[in-house]
Amino acid sequence: MATDQAAAIGAGAPQSDASRAAFPRFEQTFPTLTDAEIDRMRRFGDVHHHKDRELLFESGKVGPGMFVILSGHVAITQRDGMGHVTPVIEQGPGQFLAEIGQLSGRNALVDGTAEGDGETLLIPPASLRALLVAEADLGERIMRALILRRVALIQAGVGGPVLIGSPTLGGVVRLQGFLARNGVPHHVLDPASDTDATDLVARYSPSPSDLPLVVAPDGTVLRNPSEVDLAYAMGMIGGPIRDKLYDVAVVGGGPAGLATAVYAASEGLSVAVLDARHFGGQAGASARIENYLGFPTGISGQALAGRAYNQAQKFGADLMIPVEARSLDCSKSDGAFGLTTECGHFLKAKSIVVASGARYRRPTIENLDRFEGRGIWYWASPIEGRLCAQQEVILVGGGNSAGQAAVFLSGHASKVRMMIRSGGLADSMSRYLIDRIMATPNIELMIHTEIVGLEGPDDGGLERVRWRNRKSGLEAAGDIRNVFLFVGADPATAWLADCGVTLDRTGFVLTGAQCGRPVSALETSVPGVFAVGDVRAGSVKRVGGAIGEGAQVVAALHGFLGDKPA
Repeated sequence: MATDQAAAIGAGAPQSDASRAAFPRFEQTFPTLTDAEIDRMRRFGDVHHHKDRELLFESGKVGPGMFVILSGHVAITQRDGMGHVTPVIEQGPGQFLAEIGQLSGRNALVDGTAEGDGETLLIPPASLRALLVAEADLGERIMRALILRRVALIQAGVGGPVLIGSPTLGGVVRLQGFLARNGVPHHVLDPASDTDATDLVARYSPSPSDLPLVVAPDGTVLRNPSEVDLAYAMGMIGGPIRDKLYDVAVVGGGPAGLATAVYAASEGLSVAVLDARHFGGQAGASARIENYLGFPTGISGQALAGRAYNQAQKFGADLMIPVEARSLDCSKSDGAFGLTTECGHFLKAKSIVVASGARYRRPTIENLDRFEGRGIWYWASPIEGRLCAQQEVILVGGGNSAGQAAVFLSGHASKVRMMIRSGGLADSMSRYLIDRIMATPNIELMIHTEIVGLEGPDDGGLERVRWRNRKSGLEAAGDIRNVFLFVGADPATAWLADCGVTLDRTGFVLTGAQCGRPVSALETSVPGVFAVGDVRAGSVKRVGGAIGEGAQVVAALHGFLGDKPA
């Protein structure tokens, strides 16, 4: 495993043939800066002298920023928390040491050790963001390299935690999905085939409910952790939310919330973004979005959201994930709105943007909760795709998200039974997706059909599904181990209870003229609280619409705050 990872990243000196072969975009991933370019960067950092074998940054600990090597060499290695050290790459004069996490001062994912005495220019995170904006051409090269390095780490499984358990175990799939959708490198070791994993399981003797075990980079072992516990162990959340009054707090990191963050932060507003699980929201789970302007060949929801997430970091927005909003205090007793989070933090902001979107709807099916994460899924990513390879699966739903998922799953499963309660797709799905579904031979559209039963052992996964035709009443069953539910969503607005924000009868946020008072189109019944995206009553429920509202609300924020865009 270690050899494969090293090859994937490009072990050895940066000019080696092996490194270049491992990176089709090597020159972009590890560019060498000219003396003139380094001189332009000096005003953003300070020169540091280092000794041979000195550790510049350490996996699992907060990175100090970006190092530009002025003299000497630095060896980059991976240390996985289980005692394994893997060479990654060696970098020398003119090259810089960082990846995308250093834009926001996150934990380092690899170790950097000086090889011989030397000098570096250390640029801390805030100054790095200033550099990217002030030096546009140079900033573009650096930003591209930071992104490509994170992509390489993810693809090779280098850095981040080690998950110990069967790849088909529900807890492994749950944590893999959480880490993947937050862009965190990780890898899985199966105790059935890996001796290190077997030894670790024997040492900790976990009960079945303790699996998977998770080994953090610092060696800490977690037993079947929650996403929040894993995030704390990985430094994704860090300590208590800083004592700061933000211009705007955005609740929700989907397309609308990220668009708000990018445009507001780029115009000089201080921005905090909270999301309960991962950036991208439900749109982040879309296998391919083909009707979004500017991407004629389509783009995955994860890729689109990842670009927006990186943009928001570039402009200095504070992204707090996974941090869930529990309540909003609109009394403004101290001149600011107060957000209380599930993890007990309290955040203050002059204005609030509600972009919390919607939560996956859970249909009324007996035993549904027992099989969630063990055969019942609410999204379809490559992780779930691997689980159902060459199997027959059921997909329930008739919207665009369901159509995208059906087409994606058809490339993995032997057959996709697409079940809808209505008589067709025309009222709920884009024409291009309907045509593609009809042209895909292993997708069977089953109209007027609903699931009526789920079967499987109490301590195991889903094994059999029963369904019924709503018109004829006839029932059938099949040995199905994976069911994908795309049956819509309910607004995530429980945290707005008792704060004065008016909702419609289904829980969506009313804005503009709907509020019964003369306010801007995206403002709610509470002055200074705005709503964008799927959570807003009357929104078009499309990615493009959500992004447009996220951009549009920034003008209203400036108006409320009484300033002007920079």
